[in-house]
Amino acid sequence: MRMRTQRSLQDGRRMRRLVLLTLGGFASAAHAHHSSAMFDAQQSLTLSGTVKQFQWSNPHCWIQVTVNDKTGPVEWSVEMGSPSQLFRSGWRPTILHAGEAIVVVVHPMRDGSKGGQFVSATHADGTPFERPSK
Repeated sequence: MRMRTQRSLQDGRRMRRLVLLTLGGFASAAHAHHSSAMFDAQQSLTLSGTVKQFQWSNPHCWIQVTVNDKTGPVEWSVEMGSPSQLFRSGWRPTILHAGEAIVVVVHPMRDGSKGGQFVSATHADGTPFERPSK
């Protein structure tokens, strides 16, 4: 009987180790998926333009902003956090509307393409986007 108990304890320990290793592997894979290496976090760029589209979607929300530069209108893609992160910060799916003037601060793409990681945003007059009343 004692032999069987020791064996059960060893099997239980092995199973716990296997579960912990498996869960640790999933956690590191999920963390690696959310890399921001394509953005230059040392630089900030302010975009003044017009909202073309606000996409409230998983895994990340996006703001498409039309900015006028020397060559004419240019579309920028601004990557934001997930809907749940934005919701906790006071954002809602209806907070931005196509045609609305906006100022967005981003960490630009390292490769120079017209995109960036969201840092902050205000209305064109400088007022922040307000949290909806409860």
